[in-house]
Amino acid sequence: MAYPTVSAPYGLQPINLIGGQSFAGQTRELPITTSSVNYNTALYTGQVVQIDGTNGTVIAGTLSNGTSPVAGTIGVFVGCSYTNPATKQKLFAQYWPGYSSGVTDAVAYIVDDPDALFKVVSVGSTANSTGLTPVAVPQSALGANVALVLNTGNANTGDATTGVYYDSATAASTYGFRVVDLVTDTATSAGYFEVIVKFNFGFHSYYNATGVA
Repeated sequence: MAYPTVSAPYGLQPINLIGGQSFAGQTRELPITTSSVNYNTALYTGQVVQIDGTNGTVIAGTLSNGTSPVAGTIGVFVGCSYTNPATKQKLFAQYWPGYSSGVTDAVAYIVDDPDALFKVVSVGSTANSTGLTPVAVPQSALGANVALVLNTGNANTGDATTGVYYDSATAASTYGFRVVDLVTDTATSAGYFEVIVKFNFGFHSYYNATGVA
């Protein structure tokens, strides 16, 4: 069976760890809401998240194309649980839809290992919310730095639409991710539509001496 066509970015998918270490699905559970903290912004599977220095809770990551490291960047969101305020039932969900009030126990599941590797789609623009078109990268992208392109998540699937942008003209140290491999199943005459990346040193909170305020 042919590899499915890569039609759009789907966020960062954890696959294993650097050096061939296996990834068994371990996550860290951190709060999104508490009895005193509401969070009305959606979080999608495959999205980079960070710790809010004011409240000690999880929020959408602001690490983006061409930025310096963002304190508190903790990893990639892969789901959540919370008590639905209408039904009073515990839910385990693909994404956090955001509530202005009424949910005090929302917990995010985060792949927080700084050595984790992620499969992600290469996109053709750094413009957040519009960088949605897959664009193949050449073999020379291996070992390059790439910019994170946030985009807006898909509420129908619960998946992020985060991608990465490869600029052959720069090796910018302000780009938060490094290409460590190319997904050969997506190779065409144009190049590779999916790549394997990891957080660059200093961009993940565990490898950055600056803590949240």
